[in-house]
Amino acid sequence: MIKLLSLLVLLLVYMAVVGATHNANLRRKSFPKGFLFGTATSAYQVEGMASKGGRGPSIWDEFIKTPGLEPNNATGEVTVDQYHRYKEDIDLMVNLNFDAYRFSISWSRIFPNGTGKVNRKGVAYYNRLINYMLRKGITPYANLNHYDLPLALENRYLGWLSRDVVKDYADYAEFCFKTFGDRVKNWMTFNEPRVVAALGYDNGFFAPGRCSKAYGNCTAGNSATEPYIVTHNLILSHAAAVQRYRQKYQEKQKGRIGILLDFVWYEPLTRSKADNYAAQRARDFHVGWFLHPLVYGEYPKTMQNIVKDRLPKFTKEEVKMVKGSFDLIGINQYTTYYMYDPHANPPKELGYQSDWNVGFAYERKGVPIGPRAYSNWLYNVPWGLHKAMMYIKERYGNPTVILAENGMDDPGNLTLSKALHDTTRINYYKGYLAALKQSVDEGANVVGYFAWSLLDNFEWRIGYTSRFGIVYVDFKTLKRTPKMSAYWFKKILRKNK
Repeated sequence: MIKLLSLLVLLLVYMAVVGATHNANLRRKSFPKGFLFGTATSAYQVEGMASKGGRGPSIWDEFIKTPGLEPNNATGEVTVDQYHRYKEDIDLMVNLNFDAYRFSISWSRIFPNGTGKVNRKGVAYYNRLINYMLRKGITPYANLNHYDLPLALENRYLGWLSRDVVKDYADYAEFCFKTFGDRVKNWMTFNEPRVVAALGYDNGFFAPGRCSKAYGNCTAGNSATEPYIVTHNLILSHAAAVQRYRQKYQEKQKGRIGILLDFVWYEPLTRSKADNYAAQRARDFHVGWFLHPLVYGEYPKTMQNIVKDRLPKFTKEEVKMVKGSFDLIGINQYTTYYMYDPHANPPKELGYQSDWNVGFAYERKGVPIGPRAYSNWLYNVPWGLHKAMMYIKERYGNPTVILAENGMDDPGNLTLSKALHDTTRINYYKGYLAALKQSVDEGANVVGYFAWSLLDNFEWRIGYTSRFGIVYVDFKTLKRTPKMSAYWFKKILRKNK
């Protein structure tokens, strides 16, 4: 027995060493030829010039006016001023050996009122940004909407709650295809539309801050119905934009179009049937809510059975438009949780999150699921990324995927020397890239990876108290200083001359 145990220990040590070596040897050439490495940001988080340059307000500008909502009453007015410093930021990407930049276009910078008059200054800014990227050999990945709906549309018809938004969004998307599509060959319609629906309309934590009283401090909303109506309109907006692109621009411009979806991996807490069902419910209500209609033309059966008549239905015409409305799928994957069946009666007050009827756990038998980052939702669990990629491969027909966001944050108040010495971030990236390589080796059709984020920036509800960047930004002077993780990327992404 003792001999067997020592053999087992030796084997575990050997596996750990092999694993570490496998990690240590991660290089660009570990991935297939042509595999793309980039960084990602969003307009509201990095551009600044929120009320200048002709930009109209978005729902976020209005939402964060509430005193005390943001730490230190932070705003998006300046953030890291990429509007003026884009050349410096693109040069950083080039210097760090990245291939691509996933940025977003601010709808209200193009159409300050959501529709109608075009803001030429905004168009000129994106032209400058795109042209400079191309000049420097960085491939643009343009995302058309990252949470920042024009406030004018919220005021006009309650934004995503109205079917009117579908045409307005498609018109905006078409303007972008027509204006930038001669140079932009990779389009994304939305970033994390699930977050818009869930955090904007189920618990009111994000703009526009709507929910039932039971689920958040909101002045209006209905958590039982609004998240589902919003998602339906988001999916139809996505599909309408894709339809316009395919009918009018794709053949000539030779580009491709997709959507960016967030996906937390949900692992059953125990082997029990009940916990397995709970984990599957969570996956269906999370990534399945969007991916199922895009691949199969309907919402997951789990959701249909639970949400019943609160869940909108697609007409036959809409099914034709929605099903297959992507060339690639972006997956934003950061973390993993354990799920269990709470064996509880459904709550009296209906809501999107309560419809899951699951329990969340962050440890098993006293062992944490992984080391926690600064954000309380973010645990370092690389094996969850591998499971998420294989799940999409097996359940959704192995679509072309980019891992469109991945990263971790440190506290915002670290001293410069501590912030630059970000070895925990390097360990995070090592683990997740190794898990991604394993997924690719096992046949997942993943063609690119985007680190979140190039720069420390405005982190939505936690403002400037969190730093996700591989480049440190002094929020007073806006000086950029690459962290150790930036140099780590530079080393592993070296191109063989």
